[in-house]
Amino acid sequence: MSIELVIPARTRSLGTVDVRRVLPFAHRRLVGPFIFFDHFGPILKTPEMNFDVRPHPHIGIATVTYLFEGEILHRDSIGSVRRIRPSDVNWMIAGRGIVHSERTPPDLRQATGMAHGLQLWVALPTEEEEREPRFDHHPGATLPRASAGGIEMRVVAGTAYGKTSPVTTLTPTLYVHADLDPGATLELDDEHEERAAYVVLGAVRADDKPFHAGDMLVFRSGSKASLTATERTTVVLVGGQKLEGTRHIDWNFVSSSKERIERAKDDWRNRRFPAIPGDDEEFIPLPDA
Repeated sequence: MSIELVIPARTRSLGTVDVRRVLPFAHRRLVGPFIFFDHFGPILKTPEMNFDVRPHPHIGIATVTYLFEGEILHRDSIGSVRRIRPSDVNWMIAGRGIVHSERTPPDLRQATGMAHGLQLWVALPTEEEEREPRFDHHPGATLPRASAGGIEMRVVAGTAYGKTSPVTTLTPTLYVHADLDPGATLELDDEHEERAAYVVLGAVRADDKPFHAGDMLVFRSGSKASLTATERTTVVLVGGQKLEGTRHIDWNFVSSSKERIERAKDDWRNRRFPAIPGDDEEFIPLPDA
């Protein structure tokens, strides 16, 4: 059997929107470098329900925002201002520390439309955890694509199926968006040490068992694995090289050092992180212990 573990998404409230949280999971903290996996939508955004993730800090990770529908405006403390649209990639390396916000753009706040996307975090190698923060935006048109046998694929980050994304990653990474017609079978690339498939929409069969939207299938290393769509289906593949050492996660902070996380918490509590130009009036407080 190719499947090692099935992780069901759990609903979490972020205030104005509920998300389906997949990672971290009690029995699986990471898949490759991916340590956090949130899926929001599809939901109908109305003028009364806009997307407002107020300024908040990160250390020790790269955040990855990817949309299927809708638009979000990103701002951060190194001065980046970038609107992200479906199939684009926002890749923000927090390193030693960064603050960012994600909101519905001002010109769309009174509009009605669908919102749907993924927010993932990639843990950094220990030697890169304190690097300078950086933000990169990659339009969807720059991502390599492939199609065959009723499958349309886009390599979001890293390498897969002989193609390489322009997104700068710090360890071998797998991140693929695939749309499957009913009956289409996707053979998983065996290039990467750790691999998982998350069903975004639709349903698949794997190891002769059915799986549905909200299921993440974690595959055994080196196994021959495939997914067959039983209806029109969207999946994402994630994974890559297993990171060395242990990663600790506390709120928005990730590090190989618990002491570093405590220092980051104290810095945020005492407003030592830099502010976001143009979005410095609000912030998310450090949660109570």
